[in-house]
Parts: sequence; structure tokens; C-alpha cells
Amino acid sequence: MGELLGTMHWSLRSEIERHRRECGYTLSKLGELTGINHGSLSEILNGNPPRAMTIGQLDALAAVFGREPGWLYELYTEECISEGRISRPRLIPYLVRCAEVGRKDCIEEVVPKLLDNPKNISTLFLVAEQLYESGKQKESVPFYQAVVDSEKDGHSDQFVMSQYRLFRAALGTNSEENGEAVIRFAPYRNRLPENYQLDALFQLARVCFALQKWKKSEQYADELRFLAETIYIHELDRLKRNKKREPLETERHFVFYYGMGHLFKGLALEMQGLYEQAKTYVQGYADLSWFELLDEVGYKEVEKFSVWAKANMYTLEVLGGNTSIIEEYTDYLDSLPTNEILAGLISIMKSANTYHFCVDEILKRFSSHIATFDQFTEAIGLDRQLQFRSQTAIYEFNKGRIEKGIEETLSYLSLADSMNRYQDALKCVALFEEHRQYASTAQEEQYQGIVTGMVANLLFQNR
Repeated sequence: MGELLGTMHWSLRSEIERHRRECGYTLSKLGELTGINHGSLSEILNGNPPRAMTIGQLDALAAVFGREPGWLYELYTEECISEGRISRPRLIPYLVRCAEVGRKDCIEEVVPKLLDNPKNISTLFLVAEQLYESGKQKESVPFYQAVVDSEKDGHSDQFVMSQYRLFRAALGTNSEENGEAVIRFAPYRNRLPENYQLDALFQLARVCFALQKWKKSEQYADELRFLAETIYIHELDRLKRNKKREPLETERHFVFYYGMGHLFKGLALEMQGLYEQAKTYVQGYADLSWFELLDEVGYKEVEKFSVWAKANMYTLEVLGGNTSIIEEYTDYLDSLPTNEILAGLISIMKSANTYHFCVDEILKRFSSHIATFDQFTEAIGLDRQLQFRSQTAIYEFNKGRIEKGIEETLSYLSLADSMNRYQDALKCVALFEEHRQYASTAQEEQYQGIVTGMVANLLFQNR
């Protein structure tokens, strides 16, 4: 074993030596170019036994020799694992760098060796956390998955946190994948520490709302409200008793979660047509200035909720048939950001289709905003676009503007297809087929292209 390790060490160093000679660098010059101390570099390359090298030093050498990131990583493993002993100070940065530069082959070689000993699961978890915290969610996934697959204790902190991180990393624009992520993670939500549990419940309520699962969104919103209220009481008690304990550290300001519990409860009720019940929850976040745990960030959140509450109260009035405030509502919408205008227009279009009044002037007024709605690529933004296109298509057909209605239907269908929202896609198909005889050749071809691609995708997924 000792001879093999010596050979591997020399193999890594022989490559470095070969490149040094080819470039004509002395050890002193190489140390100057890489920023590695001359004495340390000599011990790394010529020591007996050689001094261990850090992955940062190997990267510095690669840069000086003009080699790509990840150079000689396949030979670096022995710097981290020797005679069954693991050097975590070298292994963790190595695996992080392997993920960053795409050396999956090295990861796939090392991870099974680590998992021979269950104690090393914690090492993989630390790698995953470093990647996740540095914004590399996608790269962290294989390590969290390895923890989940290998950890036998389903209640351990690192197992539950890995489930949560995988859930967050999985969320995107694909509705089917988002739904699957919710199913996988939801059973573990109450095992998280409270600060992470707040965000987990917010994400669950948000995603289920985007998936049009109103009852589920309502359930998670209720859980979020209850947890936020409970923590709030405990935090106030802690302050009153002057207990020396760090305040709860959360991803967003605490008032955000309190408000969001009320907001998503109200939205879920609204989508079920329970407008009067929804108003109660809108009032719950309309004025949060009484909240005692506010700082500058918290006050900004309170202001946002106040704006949202005013818009949502208008929405509920309009959806409930109060058309007398339409002009007042549109004036208010004009003062809001484009994403809030999109949400407001959905309500106006829905109301117009229900109570049969004309909104042509409103559509004209907001035409420049409508033209930019496709800039929203997150789940809720896409869901709102879908709702708006659906209601607009119906409105245009009701107005007898068939060509425009078909155009909106095709936009609706294309978006539903891209989001894997097949129930919505079927509604589009039914709407198109009802008016197919009026479609132009170009519209017919566009429709066929979308439907053919959608069917092919479904067949591929079901193989």
C-alpha cells in the first residue's frame, strides 16, 4: 500500500515537475508566479515524504502552466485519503472545487470510498452546505442526495436539512417537477429547526399556490401563521425577561413570514371564490406597524404588505362584482410595479368575463406593461401569465374578436406546454378546437407544432 501511495504522489508531482521543466521555471520563479512560498513549494515537490498540497496550490500551478481548471484533479485524491485516513481540511475544499469545475468523475470516485464509513456522511454534508451557501445549488445536489441516500437516521439534523435543501434546489419553472419536490419534502417540514421551518412553509404555500392546489396552499399558510404567531410570542417573552439568547436567525425578516401566512391564506380563499372570507386575512397584513420586532428592513416589509393589501382588497371587491371601483382600481394599479399590475389585470379580466363589462380601454392603457409580462420566469410569475392569457382569450372570444382570441389561446397553450401544465393545456386545446374553423393557416400550423411537441414529450416521459 505504501509503495502504491508513493507512486501516486510521485505521479502527481512528476506531472508538475515535467511542466516546470518544459516552461523553464526554477522553483524560485515558480513560487514567485504562483504565490506559493519557495520553501513550501520545495517541500511539496521534493520532500521525503513530500509535503501535502492544497487544492488552491494545485489550481495556482495549473494557472501558471496555462492548463484548464481541474487539471490533475484525478491524481489529487491521494492528498486527501491516505491509508484509510481522511484529511477533511484538504478533502472538503477538493470536493467543492470538483463540483465547481465539473469534475464529476473525481466526485464519483471519491464519494463511494467515503461512504464505506458512515461517519463520513457528515463530510459530504459540509461540502454540500459550502456549495449551497455560496449560491451553487445545482452543484450541491449530488452531495445532499448522497446524505439522504446513506443516512439511516431519518430524524438527524443533516438528513432533514438535506431534504430541505434538495427541495429548494429542485424548485423551478417546471410545474410537474415542483409538484414532485413538494411531495418528497413535505413529510419532513416539521422536523426542521424553527427558523428553517418558517421558510419551508412559506415555500410550500407559494409553490402549491402556483400549482393551483388551493387547499394545500391554505394548509401550509395556516401552519405558517400558527408557527409565526407562536415564535412571535416567545420572542417577546424573551425580550421582556431579558433572556440572553440570540434572536431567531431567518432567511427573511421575521415579519415577512407572519405577513405571508395571512397573504397566502387570503389568496387561496380568493381562488376558491370565498371573497368575503379572504378579506379577513387581507386585513391581517394590511397594517403590521404594531409588530414589535421591527428594524429598517422590517419596516420596508410592512410597507410592502400594506401595498399588497390595498391591491388585494380592490381585487376582492372587483371579483365580488363591485364594478363601480374599476376606474379607481386601475388608477391604483398604474402606480404599482409591473408584476403587481399583472396580478391586478387577472382580477379585472376575470371580473369582466363574469359580469360582462368592457375593459378594452384598460387593456390599451396597460399595453406597454402587458408586452413585458413574459419577463417573469419564476413559478408565480409564470402562473400569473397563464391565468392572464386564459382570461384574455375568453374575453376576446366573448367580444367576437375570434382571430385575437385564437392568438391568445395559442400563447396560453405554448406557456402551459413549457410549464408542463397539462390540465391547462387541455383547456387550451378545447378552446382552440371550438374556434378552429376560424384559424388562419399560420395559426393552424403553430397549434399543430405545439400539440405534436407536447404529445412527444408526454410519450418520452412515460417510457
